Amino acid sequence: MLRVGLTGGIGCGKTTVAAMMHELGCHVLDADEAAHQLIEPGGAAYDEVVREFGREVLDSAGCIDRAKLAAVVFADPARLARLNAIIHPRVFTERARELRRLEQADPHGVAVIEAALLVEAGYYKQLDCLIVVWCRPEQQFARLTDPALGRALTRDQAERRIASQLSVAEKRKLADYEIDASGTIEETRRQVVALVETLKRRAA
Repeated sequence: MLRVGLTGGIGCGKTTVAAMMHELGCHVLDADEAAHQLIEPGGAAYDEVVREFGREVLDSAGCIDRAKLAAVVFADPARLARLNAIIHPRVFTERARELRRLEQADPHGVAVIEAALLVEAGYYKQLDCLIVVWCRPEQQFARLTDPALGRALTRDQAERRIASQLSVAEKRKLADYEIDASGTIEETRRQVVALVETLKRRAA
């Protein structure tokens, strides 16, 4: 099985590309979604996150409020690093287990680990190749701040989120393949179709 990493800057289109790869027959494992599950009540990281960041990050039902947690960690790089140290090892241990299961079921398939911090966590080194999705900086910022385009973050929030990740330029230096998501959806899809064909040939 070909083990592929998929990453990119926040707001650059990584999730869109992942969905296209799934439609084209790749096994896509969302590490970011796994991280969210870990901090749900009963999740493997819930208690440690509450101990570390306090009950002020909880909502009225006792669930971790991701917006409150984000406000804390993106204001302090040291606290963000601490959160990542709690979450990342658990996420990638679980994903490694899932990859082994997939390899038994589909030894010539293409498995894609989608993660925002794949490079920052160092996990990309355990995979066969790395795809980096990128767009122009002004587009990235617009997608994060324009309510019609994406997450409706404030300017300050967007700047903090972007600054918390390794720059897209640095990630592109490590890429085996790139997807330029600065054009239309159709233009992005054409790139993804061609890339998946290449990856399937490698896997076979």
